[in-house]
Amino acid sequence: MKKLVLIGYMGAGKSTVGQALAKRMQVLFWDLDAYIEEKQKRSISEIFAQDGEESFRQLETKYLKELLEREEDGVLSAGGGLPLRKENRELLKKAGYTVYLLVSKETVLERLKEDGSRPLLQVADREARIEEMLRIRHPIYLEAANISIVTDGRTIEEIVEEILGNSYFGKNS
Repeated sequence: MKKLVLIGYMGAGKSTVGQALAKRMQVLFWDLDAYIEEKQKRSISEIFAQDGEESFRQLETKYLKELLEREEDGVLSAGGGLPLRKENRELLKKAGYTVYLLVSKETVLERLKEDGSRPLLQVADREARIEEMLRIRHPIYLEAANISIVTDGRTIEEIVEEILGNSYFGKNS
């Protein structure tokens, strides 16, 4: 299998689905943002505030490479902005299998309404920001992914089943 990587916008369910998928497949799970925070000993918000977005994106690429070089099979939840860098999209293509979890603006707003930890959403008009970012990122996510799956209105189990039902995994998954 190598690595199965979940990409998509914040609030798409990458970490939640990734944990359930890894458990079901009996492989390791890595959350890239949590891994970066552990390695840097500070939060993503702190990295953005102290060093800027470009510095964070460089760290993201560095730690993506580190996780992808591991011998173990696993499921990796990537940060929402990771596929924006061409280098990262190329790494994803070599990593194994990439699934784009699609989410609507309405679902993002609902899921993140109480979440103040997202540096890119610290703006006056969150709805407009989310809409703009989804519009820009959607074609990039599509380019980076092997398949895409809509997450709106679906349970974690339904999403896991659709991923595992894909022909890439065969009938023994």
